[in-house]
Amino acid sequence: MSRTLATVAASALAVCATTLLPDVATAGTGMPSPWQLNLQGAATEVAAYIRWFSDWLNVIIFAITIFVLGLLIYVAWRFNEKANPTPSKTTHNALLEVAWTVVPVLILVVIAIPSFRLLKLQLEIPQADITVKVTGKQWYWSYEYPQDGAAFTFDSLMLDEKQRAEAIAGNKIAAAEAPRLLAVDNEALVPVGKIVRVQVTAADVIHKFTVPSFGIKIDAIPGRLNETWFKADREGIYYGQCSFICGQNHAYMPIAFRVVSQERYTAWLAESKQKFANAGDAAGKVAVAGQ
Repeated sequence: MSRTLATVAASALAVCATTLLPDVATAGTGMPSPWQLNLQGAATEVAAYIRWFSDWLNVIIFAITIFVLGLLIYVAWRFNEKANPTPSKTTHNALLEVAWTVVPVLILVVIAIPSFRLLKLQLEIPQADITVKVTGKQWYWSYEYPQDGAAFTFDSLMLDEKQRAEAIAGNKIAAAEAPRLLAVDNEALVPVGKIVRVQVTAADVIHKFTVPSFGIKIDAIPGRLNETWFKADREGIYYGQCSFICGQNHAYMPIAFRVVSQERYTAWLAESKQKFANAGDAAGKVAVAGQ
């Protein structure tokens, strides 16, 4: 019941905000929106819970703020020198002291219960259908698909303005799916409705692997393998970024996941095994020739 009331209250606040600020857009899913209000749209259970929890906290914060503001106004009106020339000598009020101790504790309990549930949902990784290993580098991401006994690895780098324009002109990517500073040359593909375990590490400095619509944000640390997971419930393109200041080009290492049907994923997997295996062989021959 409390969750339902919180959702209703949060929706009312959002309606008021968009009414008072008509030029402010609600958040889209998968990428930022111009003049975005609130978190990005959720594409996973974890992200939906994070968004609900954020709205629920905003309702609590709003209620406390209004209460404190009302209390301050009342005190200033009721107990100013003109209205109350003879001040009270009261020094203790047992009921009041119990109330201002117990009520904050109850508020923290109300916040803690869904918070622990969210932590459990994030940290307990279910049996995965797919494993993807991600390595943060200065300044791009490398993806490794180790399943099916035929691992392949590829790098994903941001498209600059010229490359982005050429990709859009050549119909390699839709303009609506190629935002500035987020579009990449090689997207990571995963099938819709499958549990994806993401293993995250780094090759040089500490990065942070973040995809808001998936509700994942985890450190990429050299010499350490961290894990998180997601299960996308709809197809589409979902962008993220390194959210740890990792060096000069920190702002230019986006993350791009494309969620597709199982059939399209299977076809991409077969194509990528050949494509990136050949790329790896070619790189190896160049290295040998250089020696």
